[in-house]
Amino acid sequence: MTADLGPAAGVLAALVRPLPDDLLTAPTPCGFTVGELLDHIDGLCVAFTAAATKTRREDGGRARTPDASRLGEDWRERVPARLEELARAWREPSAWTGVTEVGGGTMPGEIAGAAALDEVVVHGWDLAVATGRPYPAGDPALEEAVQAAHAWVTAVVAQAPEGSPGLFGPPVPVPGDAPLLDRLLGLTGRDPAWTPDAR
Repeated sequence: MTADLGPAAGVLAALVRPLPDDLLTAPTPCGFTVGELLDHIDGLCVAFTAAATKTRREDGGRARTPDASRLGEDWRERVPARLEELARAWREPSAWTGVTEVGGGTMPGEIAGAAALDEVVVHGWDLAVATGRPYPAGDPALEEAVQAAHAWVTAVVAQAPEGSPGLFGPPVPVPGDAPLLDRLLGLTGRDPAWTPDAR
């Protein structure tokens, strides 16, 4: 399996650029503040880009504890640039083959790519709803990414139906005829109806 991370990365980048500073402390569906989520996205871009290029990192590509104080002054330019670099790295067919390292472990490139897709799609939705903006779930350009992420998450949840600590919370029930993105969100422990006021 291969898929283009570009559309989902572009959506997420477009959500990052106009964010005002006063939203950095707002809550998100994944339990981080917006600022912490941005730091997490920044870090995952670096880790999964290294995974795509089979570049070994001293930290093994482990996710660091999110910390908004690391964002610095240039995050509105840096995070979108890293998202673009991430998408470009996974456009190389070789990224999806062989074995790579991310999250502190080794895995097939195909699995790492699917995990990267899930991170970009789901955290894009997290950031959108946390900041009161729509996520373009119906955009045909995102269909491939959502399908690939859903397939991977379904396989993970089949192995750990009560949730995967450090990865997903316990699944949230979502109707079987709900949009695919909503079903993906439910599998990752998110309520698709989440709002900042209803947390």
